[in-house]
Amino acid sequence: MNFIDALKISSSGLTAQRVRMTVISSNLANMHTTRTPEGGPYKRKDVVFTTDPVESSFSDVMRETIGAKQNGVKVAGVINDSKKPLLKYNPGHPDADEKGYVAIPNINMMEEMVNLLSATRGYEANTAAIKSAKDMALKALEIGK
Repeated sequence: MNFIDALKISSSGLTAQRVRMTVISSNLANMHTTRTPEGGPYKRKDVVFTTDPVESSFSDVMRETIGAKQNGVKVAGVINDSKKPLLKYNPGHPDADEKGYVAIPNINMMEEMVNLLSATRGYEANTAAIKSAKDMALKALEIGK
């Protein structure tokens, strides 16, 4: 793998984790939203990742030679969680039904915080990989002096 491919792969990871952090932040910000333009409470969202092949002429030759595929990551989509909303008894709430129950999003703050921590660690790991690739490229240039 050349340095450019290493940077492409790590930068795709940075982009994917940034999207994931944005979606998690949206979930946390809307965990008490009972009314949306679509109707009903906010629905928790989740990010789906998929592989994204890194293409370059050098990597094509290497792949044929050693049979290794080089893949980055990309966001395949953002999906709505299929969990049903929680019903909370609050008869004074403007969105309460005739029995006094309010449908609130089924979002677990602890789960979202763990997901946010995981996304942060993934982002940091990709940043470290970019720094390592940059350091190796600089060392390789020093050899030629």
